Amino acid sequence: MRCPHCDHDDSKVIDSRSVELGIRRRRECIGCGARFTTYERVDNSTMSIVKKDRRRENFDRDKLLVGLRRACQKRPLPTGTVEKLADDIEYELQRMGRTEIPSSKVGEMVMERLLKLDQIAYIRFASVYRSFADISSLKKVVDDLVLVPDGGSQLPLITGETLETND
Repeated sequence: MRCPHCDHDDSKVIDSRSVELGIRRRRECIGCGARFTTYERVDNSTMSIVKKDRRRENFDRDKLLVGLRRACQKRPLPTGTVEKLADDIEYELQRMGRTEIPSSKVGEMVMERLLKLDQIAYIRFASVYRSFADISSLKKVVDDLVLVPDGGSQLPLITGETLETND
């Protein structure tokens, strides 16, 4: 494993732990002594996503992350939330134990999680995923969100603070 600090090609493993999707390893570079973390994941090259037009593509976690990051861009989400969301989806797909998974299943999994996480991110993703034909289709989704009791678990924009007004 190459050191990300000095590019030395040898390191030793200090600690290994099992995580949901594989193994987390804490390493120390033999060259410079810097410590870094690596993750070993299960190879998902055998898992295919079946598109609407019946094409098949290998599952690509990076492609999932790009879509999630785009939807969550400039939202007040804690660091690592998007990666955790991708991990959860990937883990659930692996647990299904199927070699072919419809893209609609992946899309619904993303929508379900984004709805619980952030309504704006949900709307952004839905607008692409559902390909709204017109503004009334989008309005219906927004109206449905308004009907959700307490707004789901929507994150507040301002935490623990109250706005002062100049009276």
